Amino acid sequence: MSETNQEERQRIDMWLKHVCLFKHRGDATDACRGGLVKINGLRVKPSAKVNVEDVVEFMLGSAFRKVVVTAIPTVQAAKDAARAMYIDESPKPEKADLTGVRRERGSGRPTKKERRDIDRVRR
Repeated sequence: MSETNQEERQRIDMWLKHVCLFKHRGDATDACRGGLVKINGLRVKPSAKVNVEDVVEFMLGSAFRKVVVTAIPTVQAAKDAARAMYIDESPKPEKADLTGVRRERGSGRPTKKERRDIDRVRR
């Protein structure tokens, strides 16, 4: 494989780590093995090659992320430089409606059901 072609392609788990989308390469590898990472709509293994202009979709915790690859770094990039290596097309997270969770001041501790409802809304 020539050097120019090598610079245009990289493993997906390494790319996710190098552009600071995952903190550890092991986390990116686990996400790929768990089927949480897709390149151009197809689930991929950690060793799958990522190219410029590929669309990468993945779940990060409970958040869905969608990014378009614009550059392939050869080494770990600084956070500011890493953000320039992809275009983030992730949908904006919806804000939770906390109006139904309000309690009267001084009404005592919430019951177990009320605590579960509060936790469900906060997620």
